[in-house]
Parts: sequence; C-alpha cells; structure tokens
Amino acid sequence: MSLLARVARRASPQYNRFLTRGVATIQDTVAECVPVWRADIKDLRGKHGDKVLCEVTVDQAIGGMRGIKGMITETSLLDPEEGIRFRGYSIPECQKLLPKAPGGNEPLPEGLFWLLLTGKIPTTEEVKGLSEDLAKRSQLPAHAKQMINNFPKDMHPMTQLCSAVLALQTESSFAKAYLSGSVNKMDYWSYTLEDSLDLIAMLPEAAALIYRNKFKGGSHIAPDLSLDWGANYAHMMGYDDAEFIELMRLYLTIHTDHEGGNASAHATHLVGSTLSDPYLSFCGGMTALAGPLHGLANQEVLRWLMKFKEDLGDKEITPEAITEAAWATLKSGNVIPGFGHAVLRKTDPRYMCQREFALKFMPDDEMFKLVSTLYEVVPGVLTETGKVKNPWPNVDAHSGVLLQHYGFTEAEYYTVLFGVSRALGVLSSLVIDRVLGLPLERPKSMTTEWIRQQFETS
Repeated sequence: MSLLARVARRASPQYNRFLTRGVATIQDTVAECVPVWRADIKDLRGKHGDKVLCEVTVDQAIGGMRGIKGMITETSLLDPEEGIRFRGYSIPECQKLLPKAPGGNEPLPEGLFWLLLTGKIPTTEEVKGLSEDLAKRSQLPAHAKQMINNFPKDMHPMTQLCSAVLALQTESSFAKAYLSGSVNKMDYWSYTLEDSLDLIAMLPEAAALIYRNKFKGGSHIAPDLSLDWGANYAHMMGYDDAEFIELMRLYLTIHTDHEGGNASAHATHLVGSTLSDPYLSFCGGMTALAGPLHGLANQEVLRWLMKFKEDLGDKEITPEAITEAAWATLKSGNVIPGFGHAVLRKTDPRYMCQREFALKFMPDDEMFKLVSTLYEVVPGVLTETGKVKNPWPNVDAHSGVLLQHYGFTEAEYYTVLFGVSRALGVLSSLVIDRVLGLPLERPKSMTTEWIRQQFETS
C-alpha cells in the first residue's frame, strides 16, 4: 500500500472505528469534527465577517502589536483575570478531569493534546490508545539520529533541537502528498495530523539524545515504549524517580499552549500558513522559543534567583530581607525577572499549580522557600513603584527551582523541555488551521513616514 493510501486510510473514520478495543482514535474524533468546524466558521463569517474586532493605535503598531485582535486560535484563550483556559477548561479543571497514569495525580500530556485538538475530554482508554500510537511512531530515522550524535558539544541545545526537527522533515507525509499533486486541499488536515503525530512521537527521543550527548557524555538510554509519553521522555534522559516523572507530566501539560499570539505559537502558525509542513512550521516556532524574551526566560529567572540567594549571604530568608534586597535590585536599574505578563493581570495559574506541587513534595527546599517568600513580597514592592501593571509571578518564576530540586541542574536545556511541550499546542492549532482552510497570513505594514502623513498633514 502506498504512503498516501496508508495516510488516507489511517485518517478514515471507517477504518479507525474498528481498531483494537473498539476505542475511537484521535484521527477518528477529528474527522467527526471537521464538517462541524467548517460549517461553524462559514456561518461565523457569513453573519459577522464585516464586524470590527478592535481599533489599532500607533503605539500598538510600534509596540509589538500588543493587544491587537487579529488571528484565530481555537485551542486556548488567555483571560487577563482568569489566566489560560484550554478549550474552555482552566488548569485546575484539566488537572481534575484529564486522565492520569495509574497511581499518578497529574494529567497525562497526551490527554491535553486530545483536548486541544478535538475540544473534548478524552477517556482513559482513548488516551491509552493515543500513547500506544505515539510509541509505535517514535523511532527516529537513522540519518536524524546520526546527525544529532554528530552535533558539536558546544552547540546550544535549542539549536540542536531546531536542526533535529529539520532533519526529521524527510518523514513528512504532507510534503510528499503535496508534491504528488494528487491531494485535494480539503484533505490537507489529515496529512498535517499524521505529520504532527509523528513529530510529537519522535521529539522525546531526539530531545533526550541532545541532553545525553551534551551533558552526560553521550551515553544513551533506550526508550521504554511501555511508558507514557512524558514518563518515557524522563526515562530516556535518565530520570526514573516517580516524583520527577509526575513533575514532567505536569510541566509538559502546562507549557503546551498560551493562545496564538505568543512568539512560538504565532511563528508556527505564520510558517504553516504558507503550507509548509508541520516539521518546517514547528521549527519556525522553536527558533522563536529560543529567544531570551520568550523560552529562555525560565533559565534567566533561575540564574537571577541563584545570584539573589548568593547576595543574601547568611541572612535568613525573611519577608524583611527579601523586601530590602528587592528594592536594592530595582534601584540598581535591574528588573526582577519572573514577575509580570503581557496579558495576565493576576498570578499565572501555571505558577500556582507548580507552587502546589512544591508545597506537596518539597516544602523545605531552600530555593523553594526563596521563591515562596518572593511571591509574598515582590508584588507589593512592584506595585509601590507605580510602574508595573501586573506585579504577579508568571510560569517562569517557578519551573527552574522544581527541576533543580530533582537534580536536573542543566538550565541551558530547560527551553528544550518547553519546546517539547509546546509541540502539543502549536501542532494542534496547525491541524485546525488546515481543517478551517485558513489562508496565507499577510498583514499590512506601514512606514513611519506614512503614519506621519496620516496625522500631521493638514
């Protein structure tokens, strides 16, 4: 059977309904949603296509397009007061409703992927089937593994990850189907989904190889395909502690998605709008994530925390000592990283679920005590300056300390963890983009002179 026939067959509801255990696959579930979603977007445009979503100021055009409502992302919505909702569900609701590993308390990331892509809470059996499917797809092609193993040891882990994803592009079903010229554009979504599943399946081994090569002398650990996606990733990196595996499941779940306007999600969407396949599109998103203002933020926070603790010296970690040190940091012209968010106006729910994890498993950890005291003190200090709209901690203020507690001290690698997680969100969105037939993204740009002429010419 040809590659195109195999992909079409796997995406067919008639085929998938009769798989093992009689449980619907994710392809089956998406296929059932396709006509509904297409009818809905057609109805929306027919009824409201000429309505105005927002006005755009010069400040917004110059200032990174902050707050401009100009794109569709179905997987999540960020409310300034509530925080992120994945398909309408808050993080605490996801922690409660999504399937968990036997004996575990944190959601399986595969379950959130199912929710993001389909809008439906999956059953335990559906998530088990998805985990098994990802395991079957997870073997890296020989050329990609060889390329990863040949990377210079001083190459940044994110550069390695981006390069590895490009090497995996040889496996793209979408690229082969498009090149053949025999695929109807209404079926692009099924090939995009197959590519997304393959890429998500292969990412943990690729990322683990990068970790072991750079930090563990090149000694590799074979995958254990009996484990769930997050647990196998932790295992291949060399971490089999049950608490750490639970942390990985939590981490890989909460970093998946944060609306479509953040740099990595938007870059993936933008590249994908050209009909680049999921491998090329995701690589675009990862190059954005590698930037210091985006995915590198958590290691920047950790570096600052360690320096902050060093500067405290023998002082006891008390609210008074932290307040004094925080003011000294600000008065020296520096910022306190990990606090504030472009959209949020309250404590990031992703911070709170990590805090709850720490309170449960590591309440006496010295670095956690520091983070916890900062949480009590810094918002008041920042509010007192009168310059900060959101003084509350974001997700980056906590994640590094949790990883450090379990001996995962290689901060340079943390953004790779973020990237593996973010694949679940941005690739879900990419599939939906193809279902809805969203067009090539092409906003209008202006020169500063044009703006002056609009407002200064009498």
